[in-house]
Amino acid sequence: MTTLSADTPRAYELGDRNHTGVVASDVIYEGAAVGLSSGYARPLVSADVFVGFCMQTADNSDGSAGDIKVETKTYGQAQLAVASAVITSVGLPVYAIDDNSFTLVASTNTFIGYVKRFVSAGVAIVAFDAVSTAP
Repeated sequence: MTTLSADTPRAYELGDRNHTGVVASDVIYEGAAVGLSSGYARPLVSADVFVGFCMQTADNSDGSAGDIKVETKTYGQAQLAVASAVITSVGLPVYAIDDNSFTLVASTNTFIGYVKRFVSAGVAIVAFDAVSTAP
């Protein structure tokens, strides 16, 4: 391994956003949980790797895989409908069943984060971090 002997500017990405190519012939809607399928983004399906929440609709319905990219928010907090969430759910893990269904049950579902705050029956603020949930 060679150490640097001169300045080496690098391209850095800032913040909590990422851009991933979208699978062929699909649409990812704003607010959808996004998963990976063979390296491409799609509306999350149970057991996918979670890569964040879609920031604006990514319509690749007429394209080949990777023709467009989806912008995702990779970490933060979101208010979500979480099945069976109650006031004592704070701190419990949250899993995605699909791109818009969330639960406290692991099963074959995809881990996305933890209940940070109870809002009302079945609704919670969820702290998510796609980077730390990836394998």
